[in-house]
Amino acid sequence: MAGLPPGDPQLVSMIVSHLKTQGLFDQFRRDCLADVDTKPAYLNLKQRVDNFVSNHLSNHTWSPHLNKNQLRNNIRQLVLQSGMLEQGVDRIVAQVVDPKINHIFRPQVERVVREFLSPGSCSEEPLAPLPLPRRLLQPQLQPATPCPSWTQ
Repeated sequence: MAGLPPGDPQLVSMIVSHLKTQGLFDQFRRDCLADVDTKPAYLNLKQRVDNFVSNHLSNHTWSPHLNKNQLRNNIRQLVLQSGMLEQGVDRIVAQVVDPKINHIFRPQVERVVREFLSPGSCSEEPLAPLPLPRRLLQPQLQPATPCPSWTQ
């Protein structure tokens, strides 16, 4: 590491590998995926793709000789060519990832990079856990009848 200037592709590759071995990318991915299906951008994209596929399939008549794989690949190509995925994914990233970058992801990445570049010079405090996804924080429904252990 010593002697590699900031931004050097080899140094960047080493840092990314280190971040991966620390499990940060997996942690970030889990956090984002837990939140994605609650966002309007995802729900909108899902609805648009479902409608697109339904409209396309309504123009085909099913028969036992229909090549389903060819039809599936054709629909996949049409969806990709439509541009709706690129636009939709950009909106999903804006709603899911962008709000987490500065206050969740960046501090953890910066700490791990500092430790990687100067081992032993950083405090050994553990990474703060990521907040639970909102749907896990919502109150759960109470059972209609109390459990026996609750009434004692």
